[in-house]
Amino acid sequence: MPNQDGVTRQPALIDRFGRVHRSLRISVTDRCNLRCTYCMPEHTPQYQPRSEILTFEEIVRFTKIAVSQGVHDVRLTGGEPLVRAQLHHLVESLCAIDGLDKVALTTNGVLLEAQLDELLAAGLRYVNVSLDALDEETFHIATRRSGLQRVLDGIDAAVAAGMHVKINSIAMRGLTEDQIVAFGEFTRRTGIPVRFIEFMPLDSDGHWDTGAVLSGAEIIEMFSDRVRPLIPVPNHGSAPATDYHFNDGLGTVGVIASVTKPFCNTCDRFRLTADGQLRNCLFGEDSGDIRELMRSGASDDRIIAAIQSAVAFKKRGHGTDDLSFLRPSRPMHAIGG
Repeated sequence: MPNQDGVTRQPALIDRFGRVHRSLRISVTDRCNLRCTYCMPEHTPQYQPRSEILTFEEIVRFTKIAVSQGVHDVRLTGGEPLVRAQLHHLVESLCAIDGLDKVALTTNGVLLEAQLDELLAAGLRYVNVSLDALDEETFHIATRRSGLQRVLDGIDAAVAAGMHVKINSIAMRGLTEDQIVAFGEFTRRTGIPVRFIEFMPLDSDGHWDTGAVLSGAEIIEMFSDRVRPLIPVPNHGSAPATDYHFNDGLGTVGVIASVTKPFCNTCDRFRLTADGQLRNCLFGEDSGDIRELMRSGASDDRIIAAIQSAVAFKKRGHGTDDLSFLRPSRPMHAIGG
């Protein structure tokens, strides 16, 4: 039956392998205020012209259509989404969509405290903060910028405001090992879950070093050796992370083993880039030009057909585990997490 916007909910988005797609990642900008070594070049890249970036109105229209096809949750990403002016207006519009159960944000946290009140008022309740180090020197090495305290202040403010906060950190050899104890103490002290994502080849420059991948298994062993033993938590649904509690119940550590143990069999997500291109996988190619459809006056039915086609032709896996993947034609900041 039609929802409050008059859009009829259709059968779920199902690919060739029976995976039901309920989750949508929307990149709102390819711009960022950090220069993380694994994501961006040191110099400022050539960003998309602003005229090619989807407007808030276009994003909201697309999201309503996606919800009519069974999408239940949306995560806003970048680049760094909080550098997009007036982002809280988009959050408010998305939170008002009937049938959308969850709107979340992934941010590097530098601007979080400054915008928190507006985001809260708009309805945002879920925030993932990307943070790879808990000391200023290592933070600067990883991001080529300063600002760790601003990130930590933003995390504290979000928690104090009642938001659901998680930390995402890259599991990268030469970077992560020295942060294990600090992150262990952090999650035990704050109760905020810390999740490690295996380093993936998303810089598109052809220089991915598989030796830099610090596996999820190694991460868990390090925590158990250096902090205290971890106990696995039963995993349910399509969540990519495998979570562990310390054996005294204090603190949560998760791993997203995208390279060594891909979760492709349960993947339920697809993506919309900031310039309006559909991507059914981080390692896929652009598979539908939503911006062109919208700006040429396409009907909702044509946009639905584009979404269904993109999902239908999703591959079984992304191939990083056996190195059969094709490197993405865009760097991570231009795809969206």
